[in-house]
Amino acid sequence: MRHRRAPMIYEVDTWEWLSDVRRRFGCPARLQDVPKEAWDELAVPGVDTLWLMGVWQRSPEGRAIALADPELRRSFAEALPGVTDDDIAGSPYCVRDYVADEGLGGPEGLAAARAELNRRDIALLLDYVPNHVAPDHPWVAAHPDYFVRGGAGDLSRDPAAFLERGGHVYARGQDPFFPPWPDVVQLNAFSQGLRTSTVETLLRIGEHCDGVRCDMAMLMTNEVFARTWGARAGKPPAKDFWPSVIDRVRKRHPGMTFVAEAYWDMEWTLQQQGFDYCYDKRLYDRLLDGDPGSVRAHLTAGLPYQQRLVRFLENHDEPRAAATMHQAKERAAATMIATLPGAVMWHEGQFEGRRTRVPVFLGRRPEEPAIEGLREFYERLIAAVASSGMRQGEWRLLDCHGWPDNQSCAGLLAWAWTAPDARHLVVVNFQDRPAQARVPLPWPELPDRQWILRDLLTGDVHERAGAPMRTEGLYVELGGWATHVFTVDPAAP
Repeated sequence: MRHRRAPMIYEVDTWEWLSDVRRRFGCPARLQDVPKEAWDELAVPGVDTLWLMGVWQRSPEGRAIALADPELRRSFAEALPGVTDDDIAGSPYCVRDYVADEGLGGPEGLAAARAELNRRDIALLLDYVPNHVAPDHPWVAAHPDYFVRGGAGDLSRDPAAFLERGGHVYARGQDPFFPPWPDVVQLNAFSQGLRTSTVETLLRIGEHCDGVRCDMAMLMTNEVFARTWGARAGKPPAKDFWPSVIDRVRKRHPGMTFVAEAYWDMEWTLQQQGFDYCYDKRLYDRLLDGDPGSVRAHLTAGLPYQQRLVRFLENHDEPRAAATMHQAKERAAATMIATLPGAVMWHEGQFEGRRTRVPVFLGRRPEEPAIEGLREFYERLIAAVASSGMRQGEWRLLDCHGWPDNQSCAGLLAWAWTAPDARHLVVVNFQDRPAQARVPLPWPELPDRQWILRDLLTGDVHERAGAPMRTEGLYVELGGWATHVFTVDPAAP
């Protein structure tokens, strides 16, 4: 298994993407039929990990529930005018079994996809949904003890929260802040049998990929699960769910990467429980809000913590970036997350500027015109950052100083990357007006020589004396939402 340091992850909504491939290339919509050119499009230089979202067997029963839900049907029609029942594949998070869905080509198709990615030196990330399964998952009939249970009174009193199968009453899956999900059954994180079967399932999944993205991972911690389910869950085990699972999986797959979808400030807890990376939802929210001060405050967290966060501007659960940010702001925010420590996640369609967030139930998406020049920007940014090697160095947040009569520096964010033979400086004006500042640089070797600052995105070149950059600080002046991504190299004698 390949474990990537600070991976660049590209999320692909597999079913939608295959439908688009079929339309554009005129081929069958199975993973084993995807032409080389379509795989090449995903292999953006600098991207080293592909998350094929939603490859597992979807539940026929879950799909039927979705088809009968008027609110869901409205959301499908809003996202995809002219939607038909054939366009509704069912939820990828209502898993019937952890076997590649035949609609995507089955196990043969998944193996073909991994082979294509291996040829391009791209690791494969797949889903795992620890909190719940579909009502027709084999565990429901075979292992009632794996689930949170109820009684006849619960079923009659609250049928939206419970369901009956095979003479047993089960709780429907739930996030404690939202109503129960109607199409899934709640697993019991405290069940030792479930923990063993989870390990066995992840071991099988690990034979087909390099890592897993674990859906709503914080729901399975002892703290959250006990608070959500109380006495129905039973007594919390001495060991938390994730350490008991991840430790055993890693004995067989020591290089397997674990990524947690995490909220509620649970990132640090999940890192301590074995996850390599956790979603950085707080940074996402602050970037969306557009307050540079709050972004800077977030970036003062300890480096070991930040190195294990996943930065993103969109994913299948969030609105499209092009729908939430104007173009200048999106490019500034993208430059930031691409040059921060930790993992980065991009979403297929983001580079083209798609604006429609398509419900995960759908197997087809609307056609949308691409935003001119946006993909070229993203490809240039990602390739430049990757080829520079900056994210393999040591990261440091920098100060931006203004003057008594000019505090526009409050909108600037700056950091440096340092490697044995390389120096990089990133400055972003995260506001809609010009800003000026002096940014003291951290490198003690600066004085007594001249230095060349070359912008990796624009190609602009500047020569500056080293002593003032070290003491007073490099003078920067940037228009609204503008950026610098500099290499800093000694000038020729």
